[in-house]
Amino acid sequence: MSTVAVAALALAGCTSSGDAETDTEATAAPADLCDAVSPSGDAVESVTVDGEVGEPSTATFDAPLEVPELQSLQISEGEGDPIESGDYINYAMTAYDAASGEELGQLGYDEGELLPSSVAPESLGPYIGCASIGSRFVLGFPATTDSTTGAELTAQVYVFDVLSENPTAAWGEPQEPVEGLPTVELAEDGAPTVTIPDGATAPETTELETLKLGDGTTVESGDNVLVQYTGVKLSDGTVFDSSWDAGTPAQFSTAGVVEGFQKALEGQTVGSQVLAVIPPAEGYGVEGQEENELYDETLVFVVDILGTQHAVAAE
Repeated sequence: MSTVAVAALALAGCTSSGDAETDTEATAAPADLCDAVSPSGDAVESVTVDGEVGEPSTATFDAPLEVPELQSLQISEGEGDPIESGDYINYAMTAYDAASGEELGQLGYDEGELLPSSVAPESLGPYIGCASIGSRFVLGFPATTDSTTGAELTAQVYVFDVLSENPTAAWGEPQEPVEGLPTVELAEDGAPTVTIPDGATAPETTELETLKLGDGTTVESGDNVLVQYTGVKLSDGTVFDSSWDAGTPAQFSTAGVVEGFQKALEGQTVGSQVLAVIPPAEGYGVEGQEENELYDETLVFVVDILGTQHAVAAE
């Protein structure tokens, strides 16, 4: 496993532990985001960091470094807005082995390495609280066992940069509409309403229209993506699924959706909004889906692409 992958695994493991007492404490996280941040301590206060926020950094400390509990020390205050619970942020980090001082890897300084993450008292709150965008932290994590993967995680030190807030709706440049395709109206928060034109018929293959053209990185085959979406039936315009109705963006692999939806993602840029009209053959009208209520339906999706993590970055 690469050092970058080790760092990613460690970050994931920081939110869950195999230790029952630790898990109970995490569940009891304070409701207020500002109060959720963990206290500082001798371990993180002994770390020296060189480099600017938003750029890969170098951390030095006397190894082995004992990290008895989760510790958080803000070493640079950002000039952006304070984070609120429910915000999605882009972040970057450099991870170090506390025992050896060895750098384990860096993630998030290049596009497509990490998905935006939701901030809440029980997730990123213990690390950064309600810090302002542009802040930098030194984090200390004790040795633990990841409750999901079973991986043994050594005590580690992170330099953690809060880079930017990520929108929860597509922000790209509006494009000229394509005549004859369903039309889309957006609410103030970005939620779409789809209108099916009279006499609309299923295409032979998926038809795509870029409603907004984003300026972010390109989604590649097998990427994990963060999206907002609404799906309606071409036959009657009724909504059958929507992340907007669920109240939160969805996260999944492009390899885990129907062929037409996959076409609406791969090759598109982050920040884009894409309309997809998907015939049954590239939707749920395939072998093994005969009992699905959408088996004979042509599907219309409006997809906002909010972030992507390239598959190679997740390996």
